[in-house]
Amino acid sequence: MEKKLVVSPSPHIHDSATTQGLMRDVIIALLPAFAVSVLFFGVNTLLVTLVSVGVCVGLEWLLQKYVLKVRPTVFDLSAALTGLLLAMNLPSGIPLYMVALGAAFAIGVAKISFGGLGSNLFNPAIAGRIFLLISFPVAMTSWDAPASLLFSADATSGATPLAIMAHGIADGHTPQEIMAEHGFSYFHMLFGQTGGSFGEVSALALLLGFAYLLIRKVITWHIPVTVFLTVAIFTGIFWLAAPATHPDPLFHLLSGGLLLGAIFMATDYVTSPMVKKGAVIYAVGIGILTCVIRYWGAFPEGISFAILIMNAVVPLINLYVKPKRFGKKING
Repeated sequence: MEKKLVVSPSPHIHDSATTQGLMRDVIIALLPAFAVSVLFFGVNTLLVTLVSVGVCVGLEWLLQKYVLKVRPTVFDLSAALTGLLLAMNLPSGIPLYMVALGAAFAIGVAKISFGGLGSNLFNPAIAGRIFLLISFPVAMTSWDAPASLLFSADATSGATPLAIMAHGIADGHTPQEIMAEHGFSYFHMLFGQTGGSFGEVSALALLLGFAYLLIRKVITWHIPVTVFLTVAIFTGIFWLAAPATHPDPLFHLLSGGLLLGAIFMATDYVTSPMVKKGAVIYAVGIGILTCVIRYWGAFPEGISFAILIMNAVVPLINLYVKPKRFGKKING
């Protein structure tokens, strides 16, 4: 009988967990945030998600079966997860053809062209989001106001807290005045009554997903917590130095896509370092770049660009923190 040597991309880990099981757990962890988004943004979130997931799964199956001539792997749920993450990084009112283009880019360019799952350098969902942000900046920054189901009507705003804060400070207002004027608070950001991508509107729902992933041991705390601490320290220095022109660290942690990115995308097994020391270096880089882009970049948000940039640095980080081979002398 002919025996075949099967060679798969690194890293190689001996564990009882399966790709399908890991992807399923991440999808389950995203369900609280997805449920909140449906509650506040309605049927549009379902349509955007169906198109995104459908294109990701369908295109991966077609490319693998008819172009690469390999057995399709869509049942491992990685394509479905990519579609869900991409959708949750988009405005709920974005035209559906743009969603399809972003999903096609995520799978066709960022994933399959690199060799498929395990070989891609960049997180496909983030690559798809940035492709759309560069290609359709107006549509990608046109936010629907969340429905006022739990709070008073004057507490809703279609603009993101980060954008409101940036424009308000530029006009000479203090962070406290801006939050009071626009009727949002940390309570609103925690429970989901602020504008933005529909997956980022509820910090509490994302933190519940984070707890689930930690309990299931799908991820470790190192990357998310290090990102949070880095952002808190960086923004805290500016806040302490000039509180009249810089919001406090809690505002930065709860606003924008920081939680969604740090918990669900920066921790992607394929595009993040495997060694804990490398994971911390990677996360510090993400935190610093996020703050740099938020303070001085063209966009009020920076987590997606930060993760994508650090994805490219991961091979260098892995080389730097590569453990010594068993039996190798340290000094010679």
